[in-house]
Amino acid sequence: MDNLNLVLQVLESSQEPLKAGEIAEKAQLDKADVDKIIKQLKKEEKIESPKRCYYSAR
Repeated sequence: MDNLNLVLQVLESSQEPLKAGEIAEKAQLDKADVDKIIKQLKKEEKIESPKRCYYSAR
């Protein structure tokens, strides 16, 4: 599984919005990589940010 799908899976399995650091911890990825993936997923409209710095799957 690539990192993009891993981040998306972490967000889909979470009951509440997560911060980038929490996503990185759960996915066991570097936070800088997660930040890039979040930016890409937001551009593709697969995730949303219900409040500043928190993310959830659509």
